[in-house]
Amino acid sequence: MNARPFVTVGTAVWLALAAAPTFAATKDEAAVLAPVQAMFDGMAKFDQDAMRATVQPEGSVALLRKGKLVRMTLGEFISHIKPGKDAIEERIHDPLVRIDGDLAMVWTPYEFLVNGQVKHCGTDLVHLVRTEGRWVIAGIADNSRDECPK
Repeated sequence: MNARPFVTVGTAVWLALAAAPTFAATKDEAAVLAPVQAMFDGMAKFDQDAMRATVQPEGSVALLRKGKLVRMTLGEFISHIKPGKDAIEERIHDPLVRIDGDLAMVWTPYEFLVNGQVKHCGTDLVHLVRTEGRWVIAGIADNSRDECPK
């Protein structure tokens, strides 16, 4: 007797949903996430012009590092990102996006890599405003820890 697996339609739907990504951005959410990802892409390329195109330079940065708060403007932060001997990359995942008219925020876990190895991780909190029909980053806060999940 040939044993055939028995899969109901309900089971097939559940399996398909279980295999789906945990975040599927709506059109509006994708528009909010675009400048955030463009900022991180610019960082990886050490492209200050690309980074500046995504922000309000007078916006704020608040970095929590080893219990200390480091504050600066977005413009100052971008000025610190200069080519060096190391490759850098900031990866975000599972973003929570909230939008109310021309105001939005992204709360997302991240990993910061140096030469392909996770250097630190934490949570990014990015707030954005829509001005002249496009989203720009008005501020970034993040925390940082050295002990990161593999």
